[in-house]
Amino acid sequence: MSSLEQYQKKYQSVRMERRDGILQMTFHTNGGPFQWGGLPHRELGEAFTDIAGDTGNKVVIMTAMGDVFSGPPASPDQRPKWPASQWLEETIAHGVKLQMSLLDIPVPMISAINGPAWRHAELPLLCDIVLSADDAVFVDKAHFSNGLVPGDGVHVLYPMLLGLNRARYFMLTGQEINAQKALELGLVNEVMPRAQVLPRAWALAEQLARQPAMVLRCTRALLTQQLKRQMLDMLGFGLAMEGLPVADEYGQGGAR
Repeated sequence: MSSLEQYQKKYQSVRMERRDGILQMTFHTNGGPFQWGGLPHRELGEAFTDIAGDTGNKVVIMTAMGDVFSGPPASPDQRPKWPASQWLEETIAHGVKLQMSLLDIPVPMISAINGPAWRHAELPLLCDIVLSADDAVFVDKAHFSNGLVPGDGVHVLYPMLLGLNRARYFMLTGQEINAQKALELGLVNEVMPRAQVLPRAWALAEQLARQPAMVLRCTRALLTQQLKRQMLDMLGFGLAMEGLPVADEYGQGGAR
């Protein structure tokens, strides 16, 4: 078991505050907009595990600092060139934990997407209720468009949310989906001006938190079971497929 006092200030990439059983986790980089990289890739799975082990949490809100949910947009110079052993020890290990530990949080989760989700947009989309700023954008240009296999969970989630053909097009073309289109497609539940997103998340969280703790936990378990099953079946395989070209490029000295 864990307590908020043990993990509240433990992570450089996440600020945490709790009121009346509602935990708000805010992603950031040095107090500013959240920039994806090795540190959050290592930290977030551990943070989710700590949150999951704290019975003081009744509802969790996920958001980020500033006007961007996650960035920066991917570029080829950021593409890893690692040996297979490093890919196994770092990317697969942390990648599996990142997705599965989020789904292991045993209480309802609400994402308050405060702007474009240039990187790892699947994280807020895995939440039970998804709220979006009206200028948000959802995209997966970090993978296929950037020379990487889309195997870190996006190959599981997007077909479930978009349908198979729309998801394949989305991943293969690097399509950008704006907030209104995301609402029409069912990726998000509500769209509103950025200033309203977090207050709306808190209002919904307070509504959910009125339910008994056992109702919250059993409902969360029921609603995440299908996602967990799909991730268990396909996440490790996807990360392995993503790593094969990376290790091959490393073995060729970076030549393509």
